[in-house]
Amino acid sequence: MRSESAALRQPSSEGEVPPPPSRADRLRALATEEFDLLVIGGGVTGSGSARDAALRGLKVALVEREDFASGTSSRSSRLIHGGLRYLEHGHLGLVFESSIERRRLLQLAPHLVRPLAFIWPVYAGARVPKWKLTAGLMLYDALSLFRNVKGYQSLSLRQVREMEPGLRSEDLKGGARYYDAATDDARLTLANAVGASEAGATVLNHASVRGLVLHEGKARGAVVVDHLTGQEVTVRARAIVNATGPWSDEIRKLDAPAMTGPAVRGSKGVHIAVPRERLGHRDALTLLSPKDGRVMFVLPAEGFTIIGTTETATRAHPAEVRASEADVAYLLESANAFFPAAHLTREDVVSAWAGIRPLVASGYHGSPDAGSASREHAIDVSPAGVLAISGGKLTTYRVMARDVVDAVERHLGQPHRKSSTETLPLPGGDIADLEAEFTAARAEVGDDATAVHLVRAYGSRWRRVWALTRDEPALARPLAEGLPYRAAEAVWGVTHELALTLSDLLIRRLKVAFETRDLGRAAARVAAEVMAPRLGWDAAETQRQLATYESDALRIFGVDSADA
Repeated sequence: MRSESAALRQPSSEGEVPPPPSRADRLRALATEEFDLLVIGGGVTGSGSARDAALRGLKVALVEREDFASGTSSRSSRLIHGGLRYLEHGHLGLVFESSIERRRLLQLAPHLVRPLAFIWPVYAGARVPKWKLTAGLMLYDALSLFRNVKGYQSLSLRQVREMEPGLRSEDLKGGARYYDAATDDARLTLANAVGASEAGATVLNHASVRGLVLHEGKARGAVVVDHLTGQEVTVRARAIVNATGPWSDEIRKLDAPAMTGPAVRGSKGVHIAVPRERLGHRDALTLLSPKDGRVMFVLPAEGFTIIGTTETATRAHPAEVRASEADVAYLLESANAFFPAAHLTREDVVSAWAGIRPLVASGYHGSPDAGSASREHAIDVSPAGVLAISGGKLTTYRVMARDVVDAVERHLGQPHRKSSTETLPLPGGDIADLEAEFTAARAEVGDDATAVHLVRAYGSRWRRVWALTRDEPALARPLAEGLPYRAAEAVWGVTHELALTLSDLLIRRLKVAFETRDLGRAAARVAAEVMAPRLGWDAAETQRQLATYESDALRIFGVDSADA
């Protein structure tokens, strides 16, 4: 174990932000040192677990097969929410827990998690009538101990029309306004991975586990392969956590090849992005699809609107899951039913993507309906002693991480230490006044959209990113025309945020691929010019990286002709 003082060393907002150790040094540490804990999986739960454990003084390694947030953690609805729709299924404990975490994350990461107002219109004959919605929102506020951003407000027909004039007025009876929060899911995950590194953990993306190291039938490490070099190292660890989400059963099979039945069942959620002016909505909206009565959202995302989500069982492999034309048609038809003047068509779709929610198989309670399955999380231990964390949701990732590290402490027979993630801001989250940061950024950057983006993405560290443009003015140029992302962010991504590929940068650290019709292909060429000299790419390697980006973009954002 490391000393607690070492684990709690954090860079201040005014001081320099130290870069992580070199990849070579991190690989060397994995090969030569013994760790208290090896976390497999760099999604939000795995990254959060690594940070929590490192802050408690454990010696931690974190490995991720692709990139941090490359799976479900970058393909969500980007909401930090109490889970209003879970009340229908009686999941009161989860709503209570989620509501507490929503408030906490608004405080610990104010740059990444921000309040979001929702309008829920009620129509004649809707599955949820206004009296039921009002009762649900009263309970929703009560379960947050009345500490939400604001309490709910019942709306008359006139008020709904004034707030959202584009909504269909036929059969509209009124509605309600309530509050949840929005986030950048991938950057929230990355903040935890970076925070783990800054707390002393050895973190490595693009490195996969090929097998477990067993001693007397118990897991005491893993064989890890670095995808960049092909180097294979054996990582020694006293405890192992499987936090691979929808890939969990693949890791389980490494020490239980005869396991019968899945521990995790995937539910596919699809979203599409369209230009925001096409709908013209002001706030977020919660709607009941006229197709099947399912809850869906219309969400503001700067100049875009995100429409989602579907909720269907899938047999698609987590690495290959994509939206289908049927999914896209469902979302367009549902949105058009509420915004009849929009006349959204397939050509309006800028991007479409899918993610798999890794729900605990037992949470289905004998029902095939993914919408009613529990979002509670569960921890189990394999025959070889690997702890697996399954289920849960983005909002409650910190609680999942806390619980799994508590289990690690018990597994190791160590005294319990309280998790500091309850009060310690995430990297960049040490902001006293967010509006003051926006004002300062606007004055220094000179472009409103870029200033707001920098503060929301990097928090108190935005000045360090923008300072790169003073030394090299060319880094102030945009990565993509019409979007706020700048070339300096490609440098920062490489030096401070563990970006190693174009996809790392343009799909996860930034949202370029989600917000351009060419899925970031043009931006990839600009980014490659910046990243190549800093990552040692020659001309041939640069072309290979561009080709790999093209493949990744099609794999994630391509739309299948049939349902998978």
